[in-house]
Amino acid sequence: MTDPRHGAAPDGGPTARQPEGHGPGAHDAVRLAVVIGALGVVFGDIGTSPIYTLQTVFNPSDPHPVPVSTDNVYGVVSLVFWSVTTIVTVTYVLLAMRADNDGEGGIMALITLVHRWGSQRGRRTTAVLAALGVFGASLFFGDSMITPAISVLSAVEGLKVVEPSLESAVVPVTAVIIVLLFLVQRRGTAAVGRMFGPVMIAWFVVIGACGVVGIIDHPAILRALSPTYAVGFLVGHFGTAFFALAAVVLSVTGAEALYADMGHFGRRAITRGWMFLVFPACILSYFGQGALILADPRNISSPFFLLVPHWGRWPMVLLATAATVIASQAVITGAYSVTSQAAKLGYLPRLRIAHTSESTIGQIYVPWINWLLMVSVLTLVFAFRSSTALAFAFGMAVTGTITITTLLFFYVAHAKWRRPLWLVALGAGPLLLVDLLFVAANLTKLVHGAWLPLLIGLTAFTVMTTWQRGRKIVTAARVRDEGPLPEFIERLRSGEVSTLRVPGTAVFLNRGKDTTPLAMRANVEHNHVRHDHVVILSLETEPVPRVPADRRLVVDDLGYTDDGIFHVTARFGYMETPDVPSTLTALDPALTEGPLQLDRASYFLSKIELRRGKAPTMAPWRKRLFIATSYITADAAEYFGLPRDRTVIMGSQIDV
Repeated sequence: MTDPRHGAAPDGGPTARQPEGHGPGAHDAVRLAVVIGALGVVFGDIGTSPIYTLQTVFNPSDPHPVPVSTDNVYGVVSLVFWSVTTIVTVTYVLLAMRADNDGEGGIMALITLVHRWGSQRGRRTTAVLAALGVFGASLFFGDSMITPAISVLSAVEGLKVVEPSLESAVVPVTAVIIVLLFLVQRRGTAAVGRMFGPVMIAWFVVIGACGVVGIIDHPAILRALSPTYAVGFLVGHFGTAFFALAAVVLSVTGAEALYADMGHFGRRAITRGWMFLVFPACILSYFGQGALILADPRNISSPFFLLVPHWGRWPMVLLATAATVIASQAVITGAYSVTSQAAKLGYLPRLRIAHTSESTIGQIYVPWINWLLMVSVLTLVFAFRSSTALAFAFGMAVTGTITITTLLFFYVAHAKWRRPLWLVALGAGPLLLVDLLFVAANLTKLVHGAWLPLLIGLTAFTVMTTWQRGRKIVTAARVRDEGPLPEFIERLRSGEVSTLRVPGTAVFLNRGKDTTPLAMRANVEHNHVRHDHVVILSLETEPVPRVPADRRLVVDDLGYTDDGIFHVTARFGYMETPDVPSTLTALDPALTEGPLQLDRASYFLSKIELRRGKAPTMAPWRKRLFIATSYITADAAEYFGLPRDRTVIMGSQIDV
C-alpha cells in the first residue's frame, strides 16, 4: 500500500485545440461545434426525462396516486413547466453557472469557492457548508447508479408499446445494453462522442415535433403555460399535488450536469443549447403528452411512446435507446470526474486513471469506479425491474443535490460578490422553498425506494469524511517520524552522519520542505549514501483546474548553494495529471546547482503500512474503514509517471 496522504486522481477538462480561422464565419463555426458537442454530452440526462416523467406522475400503482382528471392534467403539466423553468433555467443556467472556479463548475467547484471565500467569514460556517457540499457530491454517486438503470429501462420499455408480447424481454435487453455500455468505457468516448451531438439533435427535433402533433390535437393544453394552473393545483389540491411533486422532479434530473460540464463547453454554449433547442423540445413533449392524456386517460400507460404514430414507434424505441445510452454515458463520465476531483481535494484515495484520448485530457476511465457502477446498476435493474419503480429512488438524489447547490451558490454570492444579505435572502428564499418542497415530497417515498440514494449518499459521505480525517492523522504521525529537514541537512553538513557521496540525481517525493522524506532518512542512516544532486519534490494540488506554466515550479536551495540538496514545489490544478519526470525537465540548471541527470535519475517513494492503534483518534470502525479504503489506492509510481526501473520504495509503519 502506498502513502495514503497522496489522495489524488487526475481528471481533466478537454484541451483539444479549437479550429483556427479568420473572420466571423470561422468564429461562428467554432461556436456551433461547441454547442453541438454540448448537446451530445450535457443534455443527455435531462433530455430523456420526458420518457418517464408524466408516466410516473399518473402511475396507478404509486402509493400516492394522482387521479387522471382534466384539472389534474393541467395542474401537473403546468407544474412540470414551471419546475423546469425555475430550477433549470433560473437556478442553474441564469444563476449557478455564474459561480465558476476558473471556468469549472459543479458542486465540487462550489466547495472550493466556499473554502476560498467563506474562510474570511467564519470557519464553523465554512466547515458546515463544505460538509453539505461533500454530501451533495455523495448523492451524485447515487444519481450515477440510478440514471443508467432508469434511463435505459424506460427506453427499452417502449418494446411493450410496440409489441406487448416482448414485455418479458425488457429486463434482459436492458441488462445486455448496460453491460456493453460499461465494457466499452475502457475504449473511451472519442469516436462515439462525435456521434453524440447529431443523435441528440435528432432526438430533440423528433420529440419536439411529436409534441407539436399532440398539441395540435388538443391546443387547450397550452393554457398550462400560465402559472395560475400550477399554483391552483398546489393550493386547491395540495394533498394530491404534494405527492405529485415526487414525480414532477424527474423533469429536472440532469440539471446538475449543465453546471458540472461548464468547464468542458463553457457557459455560453450550454446556455444557447438549452434555451434554443433542449428547453423548447422537452416542454413541447410534455405538453403533447398532456394533450394525449386529456384525449384518452388510458394513455397514461406510456404517453411518450403513444404520442408517436404507429409507423414510427420502432424507430423511436431505437432512438430513445441511443439517447438514454448517451444520458448514461454522460453520468458515468461525471462519476469519473467527481471521483477524481474529490481525490484531488483529499476526500478520496488516489485511484488508477486511464486517459482514453490523446487530444482530450478530460476523457478518462477509472476502472474501479466503472466496475462498481456496473454491478450497482445491474443490481438496480434486476431488483426494481421497471422505470416507474426506480423513479421513487431517483427523485431523492436529484432534489438533495439541487437544494445543496442552491444553498452553496447563494452563500458564495454573498461572500465572494459582496451581495447584501437581504438581497441574497430575497433571491434564495423562494428558490430554496421550491427545492425544499420537492425534498419533502420525496421523503414521503422513503419506504418505497427513496431510501436508496440516501443510503448510497451517506455511505459515500462516510467514506470521504473518514478518508479526509485519516489523512490528517497520518500526516501528523509522519511529521513526527520524519523530523525537521533543516536539522537533518545540518547533520549531513557537519559530518555527524557518515555518508558516501555518489554521482547521479536522486528525487525524493515529500509533502513539503519542513520535514525529511522517510526514504531519504532511511537511505542516509541505513545505507550511508547520498547523491550529488538531491531533489526533494513536493506536489501541491491547488483549488483551480489548471496551473499556468510560469507558476508550475518553485525552487528553494534550503539555505545552501553548494551541497546539491534543494527543494522543488510542483503545483498542479485538480484537473491536471502530475507527470513528475516531464515536469522536472522544465527546471532551470542555474537554480538547481548544476544540470541534473534526469534521464538516469533515481526516484524514491515512502511506503506506509497502516495499523490500527490504541490512540482515540477515530472510532474503531472508522479506523477499520480508513485502512480498508487505503487498499484501493493506486500505485504511486504509475500515478506520478515514474520509471519503474529507476524507482525505489522504502517502507515504514504508522498507527492510526
